[in-house]
Amino acid sequence: MSKRESASGERPDFQGLTSSLAAERLRTEGPNALPTDGSRGTAAIVFEVIREPMFLLLLAAAAIYLVLGDLHEALMLLFFVCVVMGITLYQSHKTERVLQALRDLTSPRALVLRDGEKQRIAGHEVVRADILMLAEGDRVPADACLLMCNGLQVDESLLTGEAAPVRKAVGDGQATTARPGGDDLPMVYSGTLVVQGQGIARVTATGPRTEIGRIGKSLQVMRPEPSPMQSQVRRMMWMFALLGILLCGVVVALYGLTRGAWLDALLAGITLAISLLPQEFLVVLTVFLALGAWRISRSNVLTRRIPALETLGAATVLCVDKTGTITENRMTVMQLVTRDARYAVDYSQENSLPEAFHELVEFSVLASMVDPFDPMEKAFRLLADHYLAGTEHLHDDWTLIQHYPLSRDMLAMSHGWQASRRDEYVVAAKGAPEAIADLCHLSSAETAAIAEEADRLAGQGLRVLAIARATFEGATLPPQQHDFPFVFLGMIALADPVRPRVPEAIRVARGAGMRVAMITGDYPGTAEAVAREAGIELGGGVITGPEIDALDDADLQQRLRVVHVFARVAPEQKLRLVQAFKANGEVVAMTGDGVNDAPALKAAHIGIAMGGRGTDVAREASSLVLLDDDFASIVDTIRLGRRIYNNLHKAMAYILAVHVPIAGMALLPLLFGLPLVLAPVHIVFLELIIDPACSIVFEAEPEEAGAMDRPPRRPDAPLFSLRTLLLSLLQGATVFVAVAAVYALSLQRGQGVDEVRALTFATLVIGNLGLILVNRSWSSTLRVSLRTPNAALWRVIGGTLVFLACVLYVPGLRDLFGFTYLHAGDVLLAFAASAMGVAWFELFKWARGRRAAGARA
Repeated sequence: MSKRESASGERPDFQGLTSSLAAERLRTEGPNALPTDGSRGTAAIVFEVIREPMFLLLLAAAAIYLVLGDLHEALMLLFFVCVVMGITLYQSHKTERVLQALRDLTSPRALVLRDGEKQRIAGHEVVRADILMLAEGDRVPADACLLMCNGLQVDESLLTGEAAPVRKAVGDGQATTARPGGDDLPMVYSGTLVVQGQGIARVTATGPRTEIGRIGKSLQVMRPEPSPMQSQVRRMMWMFALLGILLCGVVVALYGLTRGAWLDALLAGITLAISLLPQEFLVVLTVFLALGAWRISRSNVLTRRIPALETLGAATVLCVDKTGTITENRMTVMQLVTRDARYAVDYSQENSLPEAFHELVEFSVLASMVDPFDPMEKAFRLLADHYLAGTEHLHDDWTLIQHYPLSRDMLAMSHGWQASRRDEYVVAAKGAPEAIADLCHLSSAETAAIAEEADRLAGQGLRVLAIARATFEGATLPPQQHDFPFVFLGMIALADPVRPRVPEAIRVARGAGMRVAMITGDYPGTAEAVAREAGIELGGGVITGPEIDALDDADLQQRLRVVHVFARVAPEQKLRLVQAFKANGEVVAMTGDGVNDAPALKAAHIGIAMGGRGTDVAREASSLVLLDDDFASIVDTIRLGRRIYNNLHKAMAYILAVHVPIAGMALLPLLFGLPLVLAPVHIVFLELIIDPACSIVFEAEPEEAGAMDRPPRRPDAPLFSLRTLLLSLLQGATVFVAVAAVYALSLQRGQGVDEVRALTFATLVIGNLGLILVNRSWSSTLRVSLRTPNAALWRVIGGTLVFLACVLYVPGLRDLFGFTYLHAGDVLLAFAASAMGVAWFELFKWARGRRAAGARA
C-alpha cells in the first residue's frame, strides 16, 4: 500500500478505489443488482410437466403397449408427450426472453474514479466506497453520500412518488439513515435521476442493501396467489380425478375378472382414466390465455403472469399511482401571473401571448440552463419557443457568466449573462415566491399579497416559481444574489398534466363497475386537483399517509369503502392499502412504475407496471407490463379480460359437453362386453388436437355487446352455474346417444371390429365439431353466428376433417389407429347422426330468443 492510500484502500482527494480492491469487493459483496424472482430453467419446466397425471398415464399406457409388443402405439403416445412438453418449453422461454431484454435496456452505467482516473463501468460493477461522478441526466447507480455538489437536484419520484425534484446538500462524508424525500439531504439513492447540477459522492450501499433493494427484498417473501379461475379449475380437476380413479379401479377389476386379460384390463382402465381426467381443462386454459397474451402483446402489453388475464374481468378496484401513470411525469406551464394580470396558458389555441407577460417568460428562460434537463426548465423553454420564437426576447447569442445555485438559506437561483451589444450584465432569478420576494426587498404587504396568490395556485395542485430580473454595470459580478437590485416580474404555475386519454379511461372503468383509487406520495392539494381533472371520485375526501398510520386495520377497511384518493403515502402504506382492499373482498388491480409501487404490485391480484419508465423491480413484481406506458391501455386490457372470461366459459362448457360422449364410449363396451372402440391413442388424438384447436375458435369470438356496461363478476362465482352445468351435460349426453346409436347399428349390421371402430370414431369427431358450432353463442342461433366472421373456425373445421380423412384413408395411419376403409354411406351416416345430436340445442336457443323478443315487445 502506498503512502497516499488509507487503510481502507480509498485515496484522499477523490482518488477512488484501486482496481484490485474494487474487484475484491465485487467478489465478496456481490454485484450491484436488485433481487429478482429469477426465471425458471428448462429442468424446472420439464419437471412440472412430468408431474402431471396425464403425462404419467400416457407413459404408463406406452409401457403397457411395449409389454404387449405394440411398438407403433407406444411411439405414437410418446410423440404426443413430446409435443406437449415442447409447446410448454417454447412459451415459457419466449416470455422470459422478452423480460430479460427489458432488464438489459434499463441497466444504467456509472462514471467512477478508479486508480485516480475516471472510468465508465456497468452499473452492476459499482462497489461500496466507489467515488461516483454525477451530472445532469445520470441515473444514480447506488446509494451514496455526497462529498461535493453544485446546484444538485434529483428526481426521487421512483422512491417517493413526488414529481418535483429535491435539492441536495453536502454532508459530513458519513452515511445518513434519513429516508428519501425532502430537500438538503446529503444522500443520493440508487435508481433516482439527476435533473440539475453536478456532484461527487461516495457509495455507501449497493444491490439489495440500497433503498431500492430494501423494498425489493420484501418482494421475495411474497408469492403470487392463484387466480379465481385457476382455483376453480383445480377443484374441478380433483373432482374428476377422484371419479376417474374410482371408475378406473372398477373397470380394471371387471375387465380382468370377466375376460382374464389383466394387462388389457389395465390398459382399458387407463383409457377410461384419460377420458375422465381433467387434464384437458388445464391444456385449454393454458392455450386460451396464451393466445390472449399474444393478442394484447400486439397492443404493447406484455403478460408477465398469464392467469392475470382472466382475473381482469373480475377486478373491482383499480389502484393507480399518480406520477407517470395518471400524469405524464413532465411539467407544463399552466398559468402566468404578474402584479396586475393573469393568463391561462392553452397551447391548443392559436392566440398570441399578451405583451404584459413577455418579460416574465423571457427571464424564466434566462434563469434556466442553456440546454435544460430539469422538467420545469424544459417547460419554460417550450413556452418561450411557442410564444416568443423570432422575437427579441430570446437570447441564444448571450453568454452565461455566473451561476448562483440554490442554498439552504436562499431557495432561489440566478444566472448572470453577458448581453450582446450591451455594456451591462443581465441577471435572471427564479425560485420560491417568498425567496424571490426577499431578493426584491418587497414590503410586508407586497410579500403577503404574493404569498396569498401563490397559495391560491398551490391549492389547484400547481407548482409555483417566481421570476425576477436585475442589471449590473460593474466590472465583476458580486458573490451573492442579494447584491443585485432585483425587480419582481411575476410567478409561473406549472403542473404535471394528466394524460389525455386518462379521463375517458377512468369513465369507462367506472361504467364497468370498477372503483378507481389514486395512491400517491404527493401533497393532498396536488392529489385532489389531479383526481378532479382525471375524473376520480372525491366524495370521501383525501386521506394522507399519517392518517393511515393512525387507523387500525378495521377502521382503515371501513374508510376504504368511501375514500378514493390517498396522498403522502409511503411504500409500506401502499402495500397496506392493497391488503386492506383485499380484506374488504375486493379484487385489486394495481398500476405503477416506481420502486415504491413494487410490493403493492406483487400483493395485488393484478399488478400492472409501466414498461418504458418503470423500474426492473416494478416489472418483476407485476402481472402485466404496459410497454408504451399508455394508461388507457389498462381499460383496453380489462375489456379484453372480460372477453377472455366469457369466451373461456364457452370453451370450458364445450369441453365438459364433449367429455360425456368420449367417456361414455370408453365405458359402454366394457359394461356390456362389446368390442372396445377407444384406445389411449384415440382419446389423446381428440384431446391434444381437437380440444386446443377449439379453444382457438372460442378465443377468436368477438366481444359480447355491453361487456363494459355491467359490473364485474363475483370472484367467488362458480365457473359453471347449475343451469350451465346441466345444459352442457345434456349437450354431451345427446351426442353420446347419437354416437352410441351408430355404434349399436354398425354392430347389428355385422360390420367388422375395425369398421365399427372407424365409423364410431368418425361420428364422435364430427359430433365434436357440431358442439363447437352450437357453443359459439348461447344466445344466437347457428344461422346468425355463422354470419359472424371467425377465420379460426373454418381453419379448425377444415384441419380436423383433413386429419380425420388421413386416419381413415391413409393406409399407414389407418392401421396405426386400428381403422378400416369407410364408404360414402357410412360417412353420411356419421354426419346425420352428429347433426341430430346437437339440433335440440339450436331449437332451444331459437325458442328462448322468441320468448325474449316477446317480453321486450
